[in-house]
Amino acid sequence: MTAPGIRDGQDAEDLDVEEVLALVKDGNRPARPAADATRHPAATHGASHGHGSDTAPSPEARHRKISATPWSDARTRAARAARALAARRTPVSVTLEDALGLVLDAPLTALTDLPSFDTSAMDGWAVAGPGPWAVRDEGVLAGQDGPARLVDGEAVPIATGARIPPDTTAVLRSEHGRTDEKGRLHPGRDLQHGQDIRPRGQECRSGDQLLPAGAAVTPAVLGLAAAAGYDTLAVVPRPRVEVLVLGDELLTEGRPHDGLIRDALGPMLPPWLRAMGAEVVALRRLGDDAEALHQAITTSAADLIVTTGGTAAGPVDHVHPTLRRLGAELLVDGVEVRPGHPMLLARITEDRHLVGLPGNPLAAVSGLLTLAEPLLRTLAGRPAPEPYTLPLREAAHGHPHDTRLVPVVLRGDHAVPLHYNGPAMLRGIAAADGLAVVPPGGVRAGQEAELLDLPWAAAGIGACFT
Repeated sequence: MTAPGIRDGQDAEDLDVEEVLALVKDGNRPARPAADATRHPAATHGASHGHGSDTAPSPEARHRKISATPWSDARTRAARAARALAARRTPVSVTLEDALGLVLDAPLTALTDLPSFDTSAMDGWAVAGPGPWAVRDEGVLAGQDGPARLVDGEAVPIATGARIPPDTTAVLRSEHGRTDEKGRLHPGRDLQHGQDIRPRGQECRSGDQLLPAGAAVTPAVLGLAAAAGYDTLAVVPRPRVEVLVLGDELLTEGRPHDGLIRDALGPMLPPWLRAMGAEVVALRRLGDDAEALHQAITTSAADLIVTTGGTAAGPVDHVHPTLRRLGAELLVDGVEVRPGHPMLLARITEDRHLVGLPGNPLAAVSGLLTLAEPLLRTLAGRPAPEPYTLPLREAAHGHPHDTRLVPVVLRGDHAVPLHYNGPAMLRGIAAADGLAVVPPGGVRAGQEAELLDLPWAAAGIGACFT
């Protein structure tokens, strides 16, 4: 029997168990009410924490179970959680070679005119007055200081980037000039006053703002900063992240055997977090040990702790009890998204947060993009990316109530949903350019869907892991 809500051609085995059960039960229960403040009592509490509240919440109130948060609200809440901390972060001064991928803390202001003197834009001759010209024997090269003044009727060979001699009328390109049997230079075409001369300050004057604070430092920005006279840049420091991998069943090498499985998240999360702009200070494998988890959280100096697995309520799921023991404030406890709905976000102290990812690999990716990315982006001073949509070439089925994140590849002006998108699967996301945000009920073929880019899809592998 086909579950109610599964459309023709939709494979039930593409869904996880909970999604299938939800689809089956959907025909026998009323639709969920729209999200509001009464359904999410923690929303108001979380927003007011540390901003004028008269009384600090008790540990029990800080960690009370809250309703699952709509996906878009969870991303907003994660970004909001980091704003106050981001405003208090002290900028750092780094060398140009260490600034790539960071964000300017202050405007980039020119320390000199660019160019700082009149320069030749071409190889050729600097000429004075109308031709033909007598040519000096000794030319002017880039890097030479103070070339001799020209007089009318005189020319001197000049290289691109070399300083223009005083009283030069124009630069005659090599391919536009010829010399006669007496060695006099003649123009091959009309020559305009100032032609092929880059005047001092053409690009900017000293003190001009070249880029605003908040601009990302790209390779081109490094070039501009160097040209403008900078050796170091004031930047927003990378958020420091520690990754705690939980689970006794995880192997770090070899093939799965005897009920043990390979740890996929340990190799995947650190480079993914670096692609999000974080500095990963440690990766620790703790197994299913409540005391080890408590010790790791309390001794960490990271801005963000990311845990894997243990976010449910099973006998060895220690994340919630540990956060309760610490008196942490739950800001998000479950998100209306598939895969990854058991994810959570907690404020451990005023300056430290924890994102709890589900243990299934694609569910963990969902948690990264939903909670970790907005928080890290805000801490790093980066603006939110502009949302965009593309039509899907094929239909993408939807959960009855929750958002689904589906790996896609981009083909021209369409996005193509990929198979192997179950919570425990990485085969789809490994081939993906991004994820489609599929609202409850699904997206028809040809219908627009919001897309989330993967960092390396647009920037290239080498550019994003800096």
